[in-house]
Amino acid sequence: QVQLVESGGGLVQPGGSLRLSCTASGSIGSIIAMGWYRQAPGKQRELVASISSGEITSFADSVKGRFTISRDNGKNAVYLQMNSLKPEDTAVYYCNLVFSRSSSTRANYWGQGTQVTVSS
Repeated sequence: QVQLVESGGGLVQPGGSLRLSCTASGSIGSIIAMGWYRQAPGKQRELVASISSGEITSFADSVKGRFTISRDNGKNAVYLQMNSLKPEDTAVYYCNLVFSRSSSTRANYWGQGTQVTVSS
């Protein structure tokens, strides 16, 4: 059983900042990547940012220069620092974890989602 627990969402004014946290627990193999996705009403879920086991990061073009992602390997945690938030960043943000179950199998888990609302 693997569980992802997210925190840090909320309501913020345009230009403000939020920090999302996600901690994974349970029977976790070798982590391949952790990341954050988001889904706005009426839209598909999209990748916001990810960080690999080798600390390689990837960002959606819409958040480059505003968001940063980091990991704490000891805690199986991933963080998303969101600065200069815009109304279009409003969405439910989901934590994602990918790890190896075996030499040929990967496991993919999602958090329950945390709401981020950017509004004046």
